[in-house]
Amino acid sequence: MPEDAPRLDDQVCFALYAASRAVTSLYRPLLDELDLAYAQYLVMMVLWEHGSSQVKDLGTALSLDSGTLSLLKRLEKQGLVRRERRSDDERSVCVTLTADGSALRQKAVPLPTTIGDAMGLDSAGLDELRETLRALTNAVNAYRIRPTAAASRAGRGAGPARVRRPRPPGTPGRSRPDPGRGPSRR
Repeated sequence: MPEDAPRLDDQVCFALYAASRAVTSLYRPLLDELDLAYAQYLVMMVLWEHGSSQVKDLGTALSLDSGTLSLLKRLEKQGLVRRERRSDDERSVCVTLTADGSALRQKAVPLPTTIGDAMGLDSAGLDELRETLRALTNAVNAYRIRPTAAASRAGRGAGPARVRRPRPPGTPGRSRPDPGRGPSRR
């Protein structure tokens, strides 16, 4: 292997991936006792903090996509949350804790301490790690949405520039007509 070839152990992305998997796997047996999956636990944490939330806001807070709805259906089936359409806006669904959902919070209280102990970090170390990870997330998100030079010149604004791959000759598609082939039939 050439000396300048990237090595897996030198990649920040792999270190983040491995750490995420390791920490999430620590939660699994603890959450099994609460009959929650990790994503469900995160939803419950938001609801324990705020009492209720719009589905859209839950998705935004947790960086979840439209799969949030099936996750909420399972929590509702377990009797932990209630989903209701807002009377003033039928498109908006509010998620509220049930009494059982609120009571489950007490069983979940020790989880962060247990996980922190397993990480081998004291309170200050956990705070520093959390702030570093937030800064990393913010920097990456800002990078993803910044306008590229090509997009700015083209007047497209923010977002990554679309990359167009050349088509092999004779491949049908929406490319410009070949000037030597005569008028287009579009």
